[in-house]
Amino acid sequence: MFDLDLNGKVALVTGGSDGLGRAAAQRLALEGASVVICGRRADHAQQAAQDITAAVQASGSRGGVVGLRADVTQSDDCEALIAEIGHLHGGIDILINNAGIQHVAPIDTFPVEKWDEIIAINLSAAFHTSAVALGAMRKAGWGRIINISSAHGLTASPYKSAYIAAKHGVIGLTKTTALETAEENITANAICPGYVLTPLVEAQIPDTMRKYDMSREEVIKKVMLERQPSRQFASVEQLGGTCIFFCSDAADQITGTTLSVDGGWTAL
Repeated sequence: MFDLDLNGKVALVTGGSDGLGRAAAQRLALEGASVVICGRRADHAQQAAQDITAAVQASGSRGGVVGLRADVTQSDDCEALIAEIGHLHGGIDILINNAGIQHVAPIDTFPVEKWDEIIAINLSAAFHTSAVALGAMRKAGWGRIINISSAHGLTASPYKSAYIAAKHGVIGLTKTTALETAEENITANAICPGYVLTPLVEAQIPDTMRKYDMSREEVIKKVMLERQPSRQFASVEQLGGTCIFFCSDAADQITGTTLSVDGGWTAL
């Protein structure tokens, strides 16, 4: 058993309104942390924060979640966001860089604007938030940076050039951050999920069933999870638990690493 006491800790989860980010925010709050989620739409972030807080408090935990608007692709927005978190909670201890998007197309027809957007959201945003948050973590003498990369940060697939370039870059950023903070009680690690059953993935299943004239089970195992040897999705709750592990004292000497949650994908 590892010790975990997040009471008094302050966490920021980017892209925390849905999917993995939302699950991580809820788990952090259940463990007593004060959590901020952010997104480009203030109403979306605020509604998600209210829903998560209600669920957390119904469980008896004192943790809570606040939703704020921020465009994490912009360094000025990140500075303002961390400053607002400091005003609300006094600082920031945990940063989970989760915001991300995807677009699929061959390199020679890949829209330039989509390339720029994916690099900005999936990679540059993690740099901007880390660059600002590190100052507050150094002041507190403790910090955890958890970057959500992907199995595609360790391997590649056709037609996903921007996403794969960004997720490889996230791992490089993670390693550099870890080396720069190695003597400061601050860790930086990357989680590399395979296919995760999020609402976005769930919504794709009916259309894929019709396209291939397959059952739900066939679509999941033969199409979606073809490269995932377990033939099972990871769950957002499992990924949230992995984030919690990196915040525990058991992970004090784990920094600059990647942890794959991919059903064996990258073992192939």
